[in-house]
Amino acid sequence: MRKLAPNPDDLGRLDLDDILGTINEEVRRRFGEGEVADYIPKLAEVPKDRFGMALAMLDGRVHEVGDARERFSIQSISKVYTLTLALEAAGDALWTRVDREPSGDPYNSLIQLELEKGIPRNPFMNAGALVTADVVLSNYDDAERMLLDFMRARSGNPEVGTDDVVAKSERESGYRNVAMANFIRSYDNLHNDVQDVLDFYYQQCALRMDCVDLARSVQYLADGGRCRATGEAVTTAEGATRINSVMMIAGTYDAAGDFAYHVGLPAKSGVGGGIVAVVPRVMGLCVWSPGLDEKGNSLLGRYALHRFTRMTGLSVF
Repeated sequence: MRKLAPNPDDLGRLDLDDILGTINEEVRRRFGEGEVADYIPKLAEVPKDRFGMALAMLDGRVHEVGDARERFSIQSISKVYTLTLALEAAGDALWTRVDREPSGDPYNSLIQLELEKGIPRNPFMNAGALVTADVVLSNYDDAERMLLDFMRARSGNPEVGTDDVVAKSERESGYRNVAMANFIRSYDNLHNDVQDVLDFYYQQCALRMDCVDLARSVQYLADGGRCRATGEAVTTAEGATRINSVMMIAGTYDAAGDFAYHVGLPAKSGVGGGIVAVVPRVMGLCVWSPGLDEKGNSLLGRYALHRFTRMTGLSVF
């Protein structure tokens, strides 16, 4: 595979619209593969014959294809943003409460919590995301409003909002998350009321965005922490590097190694079928297709990213 050159001007040799068009055709021939997340009743209603992909370049250009403007539930993609906020609030002290290692277990596993005394393996497992949600609640007034404003600013879209029906659906079916939160609290690793932490967690997962919104929203991780929409320093260059590294090792759960092998980009998936990825110094990107593989990642979304990195040579390896 051709290596990514340091100079982004080399992108001029690539016809990105043609590449996206080819990927779109290939993916649509495979519609029907994977299964939607039926454990959240509202997500079970989403049709599988959807595919969108968007690239948000650091120079402001956007390339998109398919259903890139159709909104969907971002689910665990939201963990990237709460991790960013928690790190800004707590700094390296965050890593005393949540580790930064691959899990090797499913995203909703309870097993490691007992073995490791209430310290989640990483912030992208559900257990780790509950801890980062707790940190956000402890450090920001009106955390739900603040997160919504943060997402609107990062995406440049003031209409980003929460799907209350999805949040309610998650609240009514989230028995494992309830058990997990109480177990972590028993080790004094949640400092806020358990129900408050769970409610914030369900709200963040129920955010609705489209591929263009999400591709723009991760641009700060491609640009040393700077948000292109506002010019704001969302985090430091080191902070962006750290978040990207955790995305690489844990962003696609217990499929992270296989994902790195086939795609080679820092990425974060969600059971709504979305995957965001980062090409450092070049772009943020997002794919969406609701059918999931057995690990909870978009099956055709992963295929699309695999084809994209092979056709462009844009990989961190």
